[in-house]
Amino acid sequence: MAFDFKKEFKEFYLPATKPAIVKMPAMSYLAVRGKGNPNEEGGAYKQALEQLYGIAYTLKMSYKSDYRIEGFFEYVVPPLEGLWWAEDGEIDYANKDGFCFISMIRLPDFIAEKDVQWAIREATRKKKMDFSQVEFFPYDEGLCVQCMHIGSYDDEPATIKAMVEYVQSQGYQIAIDNVRRHHEIYLGDPRKTSADKLKTVIRYPIR
Repeated sequence: MAFDFKKEFKEFYLPATKPAIVKMPAMSYLAVRGKGNPNEEGGAYKQALEQLYGIAYTLKMSYKSDYRIEGFFEYVVPPLEGLWWAEDGEIDYANKDGFCFISMIRLPDFIAEKDVQWAIREATRKKKMDFSQVEFFPYDEGLCVQCMHIGSYDDEPATIKAMVEYVQSQGYQIAIDNVRRHHEIYLGDPRKTSADKLKTVIRYPIR
């Protein structure tokens, strides 16, 4: 049976709907950076997802090619994640055109940067697409507060408010900066799930 990160690391992917503090290990991701409204058809965000999944599945299926990744085992592609911020300061949910993002998909530990570069070349050759924006992205998040948000993305501020209040009650403070950012993990597909039932892990760095 293929290894499933969501099932094996439930503390990271299936937290409770009440805020909790978690120490995150360093991880590596596929990533694409961009800016703009994530709902825009054909926009930078939608293009980023197409590139990410193209490389993610090229790596997942690499064992069927002549390329060999040391330590490889079959796995389920982990869920889509994103780091979000705004160039002019705090995220404004009413102005999504000002959103900046790093869209990400977690990589198994056995995948190295050279393997990602191979996948970019392979996908470019097979799909006749430009995958040059995809990068190998190590990310060390450290100490965080996280919570499962159920509902529309636009309703996230209420969940974030509860997270901030919990952090302060525990003697910590939010520590978002230019490296550790507003982090989301998407466990539902908005194309197939009604907005009120979407599940999104929200994670904030703290100190």
